[in-house]
Amino acid sequence: MPSESSERHHALAAERGPVPVAVVTVSDTRTPETDVNAAYLRERVEAAGHRVAGYRLIRDEPEQVREALEAVSGGEARVVLFNGGTGISPRDTTFDVLSGMLEKTLPGFGELFRMLSWEQVGAAAMLSRATAGTFRGRVVFSTPGSPAAVRLAWEKLIEPELAHLAWEVAR
Repeated sequence: MPSESSERHHALAAERGPVPVAVVTVSDTRTPETDVNAAYLRERVEAAGHRVAGYRLIRDEPEQVREALEAVSGGEARVVLFNGGTGISPRDTTFDVLSGMLEKTLPGFGELFRMLSWEQVGAAAMLSRATAGTFRGRVVFSTPGSPAAVRLAWEKLIEPELAHLAWEVAR
């Protein structure tokens, strides 16, 4: 049950209006037409009363991940949603790049994500390097690229706190 303080913060955040959100898909195989995660996030962000303020589809190359974060952080987005590149294969570099760039980390996001993932994928949840933190006054989330993982992160963790997070990082 939310505390009185938490409820007050949520109310204040809601008064600030829609949150501009950037979506970054990290994939070596998807195209804008086959990017089901971006389509899902676009729909859900707008259904929640917020708006997509940017979209990028990049390959899982460290320089592209770095450039994407810097670019969307220079725009109006207050929250950045990365999906893909969080595993342990040699091609998965998103976590490594982002974790070196985040100014403050939100370890609870990754911990809760893996806990909830356990219910869906069992012990394979430990393979996820989902993470979150702040960068240049934005809240950055990075989730695995599977559609189930993106839905789980959005529905259970990000969407319920989106406005509150955007408000907290900007105050």
